[in-house]
Amino acid sequence: MDHVDKILAQWQKERPDLDVAPMGTLGRIKRLHQSLMRRMEQTWAAYGLNDSSFDVLATLRREGPPYALSPSDLMASTMVTSGTMTHRLQQLEKAELIERVKNPADGRGFLISLSGKGFALIDEVVAAHVATQAELVSGLSDEQRTQLDALLKQFLHSVETQ
Repeated sequence: MDHVDKILAQWQKERPDLDVAPMGTLGRIKRLHQSLMRRMEQTWAAYGLNDSSFDVLATLRREGPPYALSPSDLMASTMVTSGTMTHRLQQLEKAELIERVKNPADGRGFLISLSGKGFALIDEVVAAHVATQAELVSGLSDEQRTQLDALLKQFLHSVETQ
């Protein structure tokens, strides 16, 4: 019996008229997310990053050469507001991890690009991040992880298309 089972038992006692089984599924997903984020945040913090700075740097890195995006493309990829993105970019620019470069396709615009320092850092952090993720899923066999991925993909699709 885990923590969520205890909560479900309390609700079943207090409100036997309700089917609280979905609460168990979602409660476990929530607790799992919180635990996973704590562990990944520890990895990022070891490199002076947090989830948002890692997100921006990783987005630019996985874009491939020249490791640059327009601010609007970066916002769309990271799914944050312009105000939030502006703050993130200011912090990363101050740390010399990104730079603003002229957009060759639009003389009036600019692109956000990884600096040399930012490229070196994110390559190192991504390797550590992947190792942390591998450790986090190590309690599952390859077959279990494949099954879980398929179920989560189906669940996510059903929620996102409602």
